[in-house]
Amino acid sequence: MAGLSLKCGDCGTLLKSVEEAQEHAELTKHSNFVESTEAVLNLVCVSCGKPCRSKTETDLHTKRTGHTEFADKTSEAAKPISLEAPKSKDDVDMEEAGDGSCSNKEEMVVPEVDQQLLMQLEEMGFSKERATRALHYSGNVSIEAAANWIVEHENDPDIDELPLVPVTKQSEAPKPSLTPEEIHRKQQELRERARKKKEEEEKRMEREREKERVRVGKELLEAKRIEEENERKRLLALRKAEKEEEKRARQKILQKVEEDKAERRRKLGLPPEDPAAVKPSAPPPPVEEKKSSLPVRPATKAEQMRECLRTLKQNHKDNDAKVKTAFNTLFTYAKNVATNPNEEKFRKIKLSNPAFQDRVGNLKGGIEFLELCGFEKIEGGEFLFLPREKVDTAVLQSAGNELSRVQTVRNISELHQDNFGRPGLWHITIAGSLLHGFKSLCFALRRQNAFTQFRLSALVSRGG
Repeated sequence: MAGLSLKCGDCGTLLKSVEEAQEHAELTKHSNFVESTEAVLNLVCVSCGKPCRSKTETDLHTKRTGHTEFADKTSEAAKPISLEAPKSKDDVDMEEAGDGSCSNKEEMVVPEVDQQLLMQLEEMGFSKERATRALHYSGNVSIEAAANWIVEHENDPDIDELPLVPVTKQSEAPKPSLTPEEIHRKQQELRERARKKKEEEEKRMEREREKERVRVGKELLEAKRIEEENERKRLLALRKAEKEEEKRARQKILQKVEEDKAERRRKLGLPPEDPAAVKPSAPPPPVEEKKSSLPVRPATKAEQMRECLRTLKQNHKDNDAKVKTAFNTLFTYAKNVATNPNEEKFRKIKLSNPAFQDRVGNLKGGIEFLELCGFEKIEGGEFLFLPREKVDTAVLQSAGNELSRVQTVRNISELHQDNFGRPGLWHITIAGSLLHGFKSLCFALRRQNAFTQFRLSALVSRGG
């Protein structure tokens, strides 16, 4: 009984026809095939009609297109298949004749073929048995017909056996043989046909490999995109948590300041401050808009510097380290020029310097900030130069103040505290500024209290 598929005994692949088995043998060099009753799967995509022959192919198709519904048409496409070579018309006639007269057995002999054609086929490299069978079944027509028959039946199990026919059957008259040039031409055609078939198969395999590479590349890009999205969400959550922590820290500092203030009032003998006594200032009355157009005050250099720094920080808000490096570099430039105005090396910057480009040049707002400090582009825009006569200490000091104001404070205890010769004034923290203000207030209250006590003692002495 014929099977429903052919199974490769070397790798276990199911094939639905002899032609597929031949192609599989050419590609893998496997030659062990057996008939199998297991049908080759034929799962057809309901959406696009693509046939899939295995569960793996359906999974790949689902990943590529998103189609998930497949119709099982295995039973409709299954057809009986056999490894037996197809019988020729002569064999069928012989079997029918044998069935009709089983008692009358005839002697079987090798049929006569054209000897010249036989010799030519043997010269082409075919065995005598294969050449004889090819000439017999091709009708002794020509070398081309015999060669085509060999190519079509090269996988027949009895290809290398001599054919047998009854003695009474006469072979047809031999046909004229081919010339050596025709033989050589036929050989070239056969080789060319085999080469083209191999090239087409290689191209097909290359296309399949390219499709697989494209699919894998798309999957990798999608996985990378998902990973970057998750990382971005994680950074946003971390930044939100840091802001909440900073808010709680500021509240604790303000609470501590209020407690210190109350403690100082208690030590000075002053009554505790009544929260209800502090009345909120009334909101200013609404100012009616004047229809007359008034001249708009131009922005000062400090405001322009502040806008440049705000732009730089906003464009790189996800990279605090880069923003901090840029601010520190700009602060260093302004400080060097302010402290050493006669040194040209501090007043001249090469724009193509990689370190400058990485820290300031590639950041929007960095070069504009330096131009507001007085720097000018010279030599075709290759350098930034600040002439000695245009050095303005007030502008440079204003630039330093703006840079100090926009610095992001992460941990107050880790920052350098510079009081510029005034104890108690920590200019870069809110808490330091508040403490300095409260110290000044307490000092003034202490002086007033001492003056009051002096007046009381004087009055008591005078009255005595």
